Amino acid sequence: MADFPTASWGRRILALFVDWAISTLVVLGFVGLDRYGEPGSGAQGYTLLVYVMEATVLTWLGGGSIGKILTGLCVVPAEGPLRRLNPLKLFVRQVLVILVIPPLVFRPDGRGLHDVAAGTATVTFGTLAKLRGA
Repeated sequence: MADFPTASWGRRILALFVDWAISTLVVLGFVGLDRYGEPGSGAQGYTLLVYVMEATVLTWLGGGSIGKILTGLCVVPAEGPLRRLNPLKLFVRQVLVILVIPPLVFRPDGRGLHDVAAGTATVTFGTLAKLRGA
C-alpha cells in the first residue's frame, strides 16, 4: 500500500488520452489514414503496440509516458520513490492498462490493479517533490 497520496483519476485519464492520441498519430504516420481506416485492417492494433512500448520505455527511463509528463504525473515504486522501476513489471502494467478492467478496479489508496501488480503508484510532480524532500 502506498503511504502517500496518489494522483486523481481525472488527470490519469487525460494522460491516457494524450498517450493514445500520440500513439495513433505515430501509427498514422507509418501506415497512412487510408490503411488505418480500412475495415479489417490490423493497423489499428498497432496503436496498442505503440502505446504499450511508449509508456513502458518512457516510464522506465523518465518516470512517465508523454501523457503523464505533460499532465504533471509520474509513476513511482509503491514502496518508495527512491527505488528503481522494473521494466518487465512496467511492461506487464501497460498490458493490464490496455485490458481496461484492471485500472477500473482500484484500492482505497487509489492504486488500480495494474499498479498493484507492478508495485507502482501514480503521483503528481508535487507529491514526488515532497517525497524526495525537495
